[in-house]
Amino acid sequence: MNGVETWGEAITVSLITLGERLVNFLPSFLGALLVFLAGWIIAVTMGRLGEKMMKTARVDKAAEKIGFNCKSNCAGIKIGISEFFGGLIKWFLVLVFLMAATDILNLTQVTEFLNKIILYIPNVVVAVVILSVVVLIGNFVYGVVKGSTKAAGVMSATLLAVISKWAIIIFGVFAALIQLGIASSLVSTIFIGIVAMLSLAGGLAFGLGGKDEARMILEKLRQEITEKKK
Repeated sequence: MNGVETWGEAITVSLITLGERLVNFLPSFLGALLVFLAGWIIAVTMGRLGEKMMKTARVDKAAEKIGFNCKSNCAGIKIGISEFFGGLIKWFLVLVFLMAATDILNLTQVTEFLNKIILYIPNVVVAVVILSVVVLIGNFVYGVVKGSTKAAGVMSATLLAVISKWAIIIFGVFAALIQLGIASSLVSTIFIGIVAMLSLAGGLAFGLGGKDEARMILEKLRQEITEKKK
């Protein structure tokens, strides 16, 4: 009987303890749930408001006029500047209220992880801005180089324009990766290698292609020096 009573008491105590913990946890859970649901509603509302403000300001049309295509068809994704801005506001606020909810539940590790994500978002925004700017500059340089080389009668004008455009875009991609902190040392090494390669190639091309012109210039200088001595 003592054993049965002991087992029965153990189970009863365990159930009572579980019930007490559940009763103590329930208010925190309900509070965190209410905070998250309220935050979700606020985030969706603010996201739509931000998107509407951007559309009212006609940011998409202004971007199209300066040559930036607002719709990105990469990987089947179609999103404009207004939609991107609204979505950024929405998910930023969602993460903020989710972090508040996990803090109420005393989920310290989850809260720290969400905090790191929130602090990382500005890097993503800066990287997107960098990529957008370099695409604009690349398209502008493409048009300038192609037009000027065609006017000058240079062969392979389109090839030179494409090389100029993608050189700027690749530089921007490296800058964005460094901003995101993705393999910064590797990206820096690759960038330095590309710059060194282009410098070496340019030096060799100038040296091999311009050696006759360099000889002529040196000969003229030598003749002028000789004449002055006489």
